[in-house]
Amino acid sequence: MDTNSFRALRVREEGGAFVREVEDCRLDELPAGDVVVRVYYSSLNYKDALSATGNRGVTRNYPHTPGIDAVGIVEQDDSGTLAPGTEVVVHAHDLGANVWGGFSERIRVPADWVMPLPTGLSMRTAAAYGTAGFTAAQSILELEENDVSPEAGQVLVTGASGGVGSIATAILAKLGYSVTAVSGKQEAAERLRGFGAAEVISRDEAVDGSSRPLLKSRWAGVIDTVGGPILATAVRATAHGGVVTACGNAASGDLPLTVYPFILRGVRLVGVDSAWIAEDRRRAIWKRLAGRWSVHEALESMLNETDLPGTEEWIVRMLEGGVQGRLLVRVAAS
Repeated sequence: MDTNSFRALRVREEGGAFVREVEDCRLDELPAGDVVVRVYYSSLNYKDALSATGNRGVTRNYPHTPGIDAVGIVEQDDSGTLAPGTEVVVHAHDLGANVWGGFSERIRVPADWVMPLPTGLSMRTAAAYGTAGFTAAQSILELEENDVSPEAGQVLVTGASGGVGSIATAILAKLGYSVTAVSGKQEAAERLRGFGAAEVISRDEAVDGSSRPLLKSRWAGVIDTVGGPILATAVRATAHGGVVTACGNAASGDLPLTVYPFILRGVRLVGVDSAWIAEDRRRAIWKRLAGRWSVHEALESMLNETDLPGTEEWIVRMLEGGVQGRLLVRVAAS
């Protein structure tokens, strides 16, 4: 067996179109870095789907291998930080965006991008959470640290049938919060209630098209994954001193708002960036996911799985809005 050879999903621009194919690659094609990881699992995120279809806002240069999540085993570490055989998680930073990502049986990255697998998580479960689960937990931590407790009132989760929203709903419910989940997929309502949502509302119910700068106070906290009019409505309906976290723009990057929710109700809008978060905070969040915030049973129920060649179908489905929950990618050849 040639240990220098491995498979990776490569995205190339050909004749003005972007094509994807699993190709045979060699270690000397990987970018510079300290640590070579044999990747066993990755996951498909919306950002990956954009990168895989040539979105220059995510990935500047092609050919490219997407995959913002990678979970596997250290094969080589030139920095001397990690022993070969150590199970590790690599996610965020620039992985899968502008650096060769996790849809590959091998990656090579800087040592400070690599985190030992937290105690209490298998490689498969860590990848199933992935950046989506991490972002959900990061958003909930922002609510906690800004004094939004379960006793403060209802929490709204938008885009709740997606990966971040589904996991956020399950964790919040486990922690005792009363969750109102927003989903545009009617068939998702029963599943979200199974995760612990007290109420499920439609996208239409979550959008107020009036010009009123403030709406009736309803939410103590909001975890928004979609942006646009839903986020704007949520901010306008957040109670005095409430906190709104924003981590996505699947609906829109625009935010049609006045300043009144902020200056009359003291609403706080907190941006959630999982890519360049400080390492000590990253590890603390993963420790929560491995411990008291774990929702492994709910995670399994929201999981779809595919192998590396099968990502093609799921990339298309994700961009068409046809994916609920999480998509685990089994990267290593069986």
